[in-house]
Amino acid sequence: MRLVILGAGGYGHVIEDIANQFKRYEEILFLDDNTENKCSSFIEYIDPNTEFYPAFGNNEIRMKWLDELEKNECLIASFIHPSAYVSPKANIESGCVILPLSVVNTNVVIEKGCIINCGAIIDHDCHIGKGCHICLSATIKANNKIPACTKIESGCVIENNTFI
Repeated sequence: MRLVILGAGGYGHVIEDIANQFKRYEEILFLDDNTENKCSSFIEYIDPNTEFYPAFGNNEIRMKWLDELEKNECLIASFIHPSAYVSPKANIESGCVILPLSVVNTNVVIEKGCIINCGAIIDHDCHIGKGCHICLSATIKANNKIPACTKIESGCVIENNTFI
């Protein structure tokens, strides 16, 4: 398998690091508009043995690229670090990254393209809208529905039933 990462910034290198830990890819490539290998050249790499991941910290840009990749029938990579706890009753959609030491509890839905960063906790019965970024050590307590493309900053605590 090959992984093509769109975006060669800091978040792109986080994805490269976690992908290397899985040992599932023989080759990892970066496309970035600040290099000669532009993101728009992704079409040249589409094949049944290539997965793609749009590694942009900006939620709207990440979702724009995820939609473009899906429109072109690309295989989308997702990553769940082995040190994260994800309940077997949670539903994680495509293009999500669950980073080390995160907790995704019972009956949580995480829509496509979300970043659940290191040490974040999402308690039971929460719904995280597409393209959200739950930053380092943020806590979302039970029964919240976080709107699409929301960024919950590092260390924030969202009380029960705040977003309904």
